[in-house]
Amino acid sequence: MTHTTAAAAPAPAAFADHPRTVRGLLNIAHALDHLFLLIFAAAVSTIAVDMGLAQWQDLMPYGAGAFFMFGLGAWPAGRLGDLWGRRSMMLIFFFGMGAAAVLTAFAQTPWQLAACLTLIGVFASIYHPVGIPMLLERSSNPGATIGFNGLAGNLGVAVAALLTGFLIQWLGWRAAFVVPGVVAMLCGLVFARVCPREQSAPAQRSGGAKVHLPAPMLVRALVVMTAAAITSSVLFNFTTNGNGLLLAERFQGVMQDPAALGLLLALVYALASVAQVVVGQLLNRFPLKPFFMCMVVAQIPMLVLASQAQGWWLFAALTGVMVFIFGAIPFTDFMIARYVDDRLRSRVSGMRLGVSFAVSSLSVWALGPVVKAMGFGSSLLLLAGFSMTTVLILSWLPSVAHEQGLGSAPG
Repeated sequence: MTHTTAAAAPAPAAFADHPRTVRGLLNIAHALDHLFLLIFAAAVSTIAVDMGLAQWQDLMPYGAGAFFMFGLGAWPAGRLGDLWGRRSMMLIFFFGMGAAAVLTAFAQTPWQLAACLTLIGVFASIYHPVGIPMLLERSSNPGATIGFNGLAGNLGVAVAALLTGFLIQWLGWRAAFVVPGVVAMLCGLVFARVCPREQSAPAQRSGGAKVHLPAPMLVRALVVMTAAAITSSVLFNFTTNGNGLLLAERFQGVMQDPAALGLLLALVYALASVAQVVVGQLLNRFPLKPFFMCMVVAQIPMLVLASQAQGWWLFAALTGVMVFIFGAIPFTDFMIARYVDDRLRSRVSGMRLGVSFAVSSLSVWALGPVVKAMGFGSSLLLLAGFSMTTVLILSWLPSVAHEQGLGSAPG
């Protein structure tokens, strides 16, 4: 490709980076976002017994609404973030998420639980199209910002496994929703005090993309990345919702204590989360397309190995699986930060998330029935097929997406 690009002018002084406390709370919000979405998966066996169901597989489909709304709600959330204001939307995120989690603790039947989890999904949908663009709108190094933010989000995945296991053991599954719900609302109070009010909504500001692409090239890149995000999200949702149950099955005879298994799973996620920081630092140094494809190709042998492994070999294989699944996450946000004007960024991100997560929410609904019918071994081999599909999709990514400007410092 020979299209010419032009780097955007340096950000004006009015757009100096957010205060450190605000950046910290935006990263904590990412951790909370993933934590709330995975409390149910970590507690599903206990909740199934409490609600009189014979198997966790029978209760798992009731959690699909949360992930469906996590995707579907991203579209209007992104639009409101650009047109109304990101600070206001983040306040709704903190208080709405906390209140929905506390409400979930009062559910008495599977359908009441499903309704409450779906409400959690509505508020969870706000963060990615609003919180991440808010972090990036003033960032001088988007790659590093995305990498650290990804680390925070996936530490939320780790904390969900660890905290839920301990709270179930000490106080019961309902406390696993109440405690982080209260924490979220406290974070909202602090955010309201320390985050300055926006002078204008993002859509009303002047600006431009860091790198300008011809419209057809940009559309093609976004379509390919959305399609790849669908298959990648299937892997993310299936593994993060099913890994705890997989460990419980494959560690029988080794350890069976819920808190100990939660700690083990938290360690897997903590180790894998480091991959996002590394990838974030490398995004400015390597061409995006081959780098992304390498991360996805590496998932395939790890998934095959995990499909057969038991005990501590499974722990090693599962760590490898999650390293490359987590490591593939920053690419889309980096591309949007680089090629999409900040005035449109929340809406573009919301549309992409709306499609990818709404479709991939089916993997949460199917997790119980698929594992019940096929077992975890065959299910992991099926996920390897999704990784292969992602590689094929990425082969259509325009060459311009990695030939123009990605090797230079952003901004």
